[in-house]
Amino acid sequence: MRRLLIRPGAIGDFILSLPALEALAEPGGHTEVWCAGQNVPLVRFADAVRSIASVGLDRLGITHADDVIERLREFDDIISWYGENRAEFRAFVEELDLPFRFLRALPDGSCHAADFYTAQARGLGVNPRGYPRIGCPDVPRTFAVIHPFASSVAKRAPMEVFQAAAEKLGRSMPVHWLRGPEEELPGAVWISDLYELACWLRSARIFVGNDSGITHLAAAVGTPVIAHFVATDPKVWSPRGCAVLSSPQAFLLRCR
Repeated sequence: MRRLLIRPGAIGDFILSLPALEALAEPGGHTEVWCAGQNVPLVRFADAVRSIASVGLDRLGITHADDVIERLREFDDIISWYGENRAEFRAFVEELDLPFRFLRALPDGSCHAADFYTAQARGLGVNPRGYPRIGCPDVPRTFAVIHPFASSVAKRAPMEVFQAAAEKLGRSMPVHWLRGPEEELPGAVWISDLYELACWLRSARIFVGNDSGITHLAAAVGTPVIAHFVATDPKVWSPRGCAVLSSPQAFLLRCR
């Protein structure tokens, strides 16, 4: 059995669905994963992993894509979170008689996102483990990490919250600031490969951030996390693991 798992989505969404993806890996067969390019390094369980952009999936049903169709025909089963809300895409692959099974890509808000994806996998006959976990070498935890960014400005706590955290944590351990590729912060660490970043975060004693993919990454390697939720619902999107959720205002008062 050759199974393809197609999982688009941002870093946090992808990490919260990792237990479901791992449980859906075909035992004794061949499992391939197609996902967003940035998430490729986080797939450690599949026989092959490719970015959605590199395989040309976005061309399917829009322009010439015989090569993509030929590649898809190599699989006996295709479980896809890609295209579930595009009726024309679903109709196109059905006409081609490709073995697609579609799953809803975003949770419906009735439960935590990780539980939502777990329920999807159980509906397909497998039983995912509990929390997202990304295996990294066990190393001493020696410093604090502060990541004051998120995918949108609306999801970011005020910078003074993180400055207060840095001041307090700096009394007992080194503090490293972390940024992404599109963010500017003098002296901050930036690691482009997400698995390499995960291994670096495994060295941290504590991580302070917003509702962001990197916060989920820190939690997935077992680092204690303080996560500020400003514009999103922590009942759905909180990091799973050793995490404390806090309002920026309450955290600022504790730091003072």
